[in-house]
Amino acid sequence: MDQHDAVAQWLAYLQQRNRSAETLRTYRSTMDGYLPDPIAATREDVEEWWGTLQHLAVPTRARILSCVRSFYRWAARFDLRADDPTRRLDPPRQGRRIPRPIGRADLQRILSHADPDVRRAVCLGAYAGLRVSEAASLDWRDVDIESRRVFIRGKGDNDRPIGLSPILLDELLPNTGGNVVRAGGDPYSADALQRRCNRAMRAAGVDGTFHKLRSRFATVTLAATGNLLAVSRALGHASTTTTAIYAATSDSDLDLIADAATR
Repeated sequence: MDQHDAVAQWLAYLQQRNRSAETLRTYRSTMDGYLPDPIAATREDVEEWWGTLQHLAVPTRARILSCVRSFYRWAARFDLRADDPTRRLDPPRQGRRIPRPIGRADLQRILSHADPDVRRAVCLGAYAGLRVSEAASLDWRDVDIESRRVFIRGKGDNDRPIGLSPILLDELLPNTGGNVVRAGGDPYSADALQRRCNRAMRAAGVDGTFHKLRSRFATVTLAATGNLLAVSRALGHASTTTTAIYAATSDSDLDLIADAATR
């Protein structure tokens, strides 16, 4: 079996397991840049290949290794490999980084420069905490105006409801049917929407990404409610541990300490 057959079968397997289209595209891109024949690659081949990636950022290398290891787990399970040639590779250590969400003034600056499609997407990130892939695929069928709920199909094929604030609803209306961001037009891919939003941020003079909009939602809602579990569910996190990193940014105790130090 050649590389393309093996990778295609693996991706088809993941699709049957309801992995998102965006995940499949990312995995395909990663494997296309991998060894010419991952099924025949020896441990030495893989370790030499891994050594060529040391110039990449830590999160990028971690993502690549996770993808390749997923492939080899599948290959071993279906008897295409007798071993895992990545077994001696250590995942790169990632330091703990505190999220730096977009501030209110920067958000307003972005919105003032954004075209209608980008404006709707930015609002979905900042006011509902959607991932860029979730914003890109949102359909009006999943927006319940009467109950003020948005129903999101997130990671792992899991559905979750999100509250729909009056401000966000005003930004999304009118209900055109079809895709929300495109006002009924053909949806953007997540990558295409990410690029459009990033360009709008640069045009507004803001150093940001779509994920920082989601970080703003997490930080602001945690600060206002203190309800870690509810915010975690709204964000679609598998664990509150992931959500807890935003508590450091919104922790009002830090302000009390700062004030006390100046007395």
